[in-house]
Amino acid sequence: MEKIIQYGEGNFLRAFADWMMEKDSVVVVKPRPGKGLERLIGQQCRYYVCVQGMKDGQVIDNIERMESISRAINPYEEHDEYLRLAEQESIRFVISNTTEAGIAFDPECKLSDAPALSYPGKLTQLLYHRWQHFKGAADKGLIILPCELIFHNGKNLQKCINQYIELWGLEAEFKLWVETCCPIYNTLVDRIVSGAPTEEEQKEFESRIASASNNEGKAEAQNPIFVKAEPYHLWVIEAPEDVRAELPLRQNDFNIVFTNDEHPYHERKVTLLNAPHTVMSALGTEMGLETVRDCMIHPTLGADLQKMMNEELIPTLLPMGFSQEELDAYAHDITDRFLNPFLHHRLSSIRLNAISKCKARLLPSMQRYFELNGTMPTMLTKGIMSNIRLEN
Repeated sequence: MEKIIQYGEGNFLRAFADWMMEKDSVVVVKPRPGKGLERLIGQQCRYYVCVQGMKDGQVIDNIERMESISRAINPYEEHDEYLRLAEQESIRFVISNTTEAGIAFDPECKLSDAPALSYPGKLTQLLYHRWQHFKGAADKGLIILPCELIFHNGKNLQKCINQYIELWGLEAEFKLWVETCCPIYNTLVDRIVSGAPTEEEQKEFESRIASASNNEGKAEAQNPIFVKAEPYHLWVIEAPEDVRAELPLRQNDFNIVFTNDEHPYHERKVTLLNAPHTVMSALGTEMGLETVRDCMIHPTLGADLQKMMNEELIPTLLPMGFSQEELDAYAHDITDRFLNPFLHHRLSSIRLNAISKCKARLLPSMQRYFELNGTMPTMLTKGIMSNIRLEN
């Protein structure tokens, strides 16, 4: 049964939210004009997620067939079909990943557009149609979970919707219905989805699923779609725990955290994942290394990075309410992710906009460390100096 409208057809959501959902529960809506749905539709919206990486020191290499997407709609070509989604009683959630630039207000959008160009504009049109169709019924509101990689993504989306309500002169009753019946929650998503496989990997994956299909007496799909992802996944949702019961999850053990404050989890990710990336990308480059894994297996740099996480970073997060055990476990997961033999995460890509990343990722941890210890952290300081040298 269709329960989720999803804005975004890209690899990330297919290997993240869609990977968690039950059969035929998701309707994909293309957020931008142009092509992009043809191959998915040609495969009856079925595809494979290749989960590859490390977990507790063990290699994970699995291929999973996904059946969560029921259909895909291009609202620029099927606008009536798009609006009919608002009339489905079974729809309960909206999920999106329209890139960091997707949650933005465009004053050129009009209510009469078919559809509005911006994602918040399209969503406002859909909500307004639903409100009209169901005559403002409180139980027909939708739960909205943006997955765009911006802090306070829910609050930013709510602001944009309110701007469209004002711009288009929509009824005060509709605005109240959105505010009280359509909660928009901040979320944090964390999974590395490296996208489509190489040509060589495609052939290998096709051979593996063909063998499995033959063993089960089933025909293999022609030109199947594959998406590569790491084993680790985390979805932090700033919402009441009872929202979990409504999500159409295909199993109950996914790493989804419901909380009343997403901010500490954001700080934990920036501190223990992004900060080490920024440090190693500079120090590793100066040492002639090329990838994150190269840094982690280097006899001296790898040990220094582990020491930095344990002694310079984890202690600065304890005042935020995390236990030592939680942070140690998260750091252990990060180490597994950095050691992923299937992911060739190049230091050169991490170093893009290096100085701004230092400001956002390293300086807050350095300040917290100094406040706790009265001295400067050794590795974080080396990381900043290395980044400065490489920029000059």
